[in-house]
Amino acid sequence: MTHLGHVHLKVRDVERAVGFYSDCFDLAVEERVGRYAFLTFGEHHHDLALQGVGEDAPNPSSGVGLYHTAFELDDGTALRALYESLQERGIAVSPVDHGISKALYFEDPSGNGVEAYIDTRADHEGAWEGVNERFDPTAL
Repeated sequence: MTHLGHVHLKVRDVERAVGFYSDCFDLAVEERVGRYAFLTFGEHHHDLALQGVGEDAPNPSSGVGLYHTAFELDDGTALRALYESLQERGIAVSPVDHGISKALYFEDPSGNGVEAYIDTRADHEGAWEGVNERFDPTAL
């Protein structure tokens, strides 16, 4: 069986990134080695690798490359709680209802794109039809 092993992100400040991803997604630090931190949901050594590249590192490219890292949450309550937490931190969030999912799009402290979503395919026909509408996460 094949599965995605992990996502490796370059970040400006490893400590700040560890705090962000731990707080937002309940990831735990499995290992620290120099400027690297390896975070896990618990089943694998790491699901997310963070590499500190320094405060002066250039912003992520808007060209070819990773668009965002996505985290599927358990339910609407979890998505609403994350939205409220991000609002308290002053992080800009774009809530988008795709019909098959409800998603929050935002950036981590280093400018890397992040999506947090709940799968709503069971409430629909299961096929994405290009729907991208705003929704109110506090109504979940």
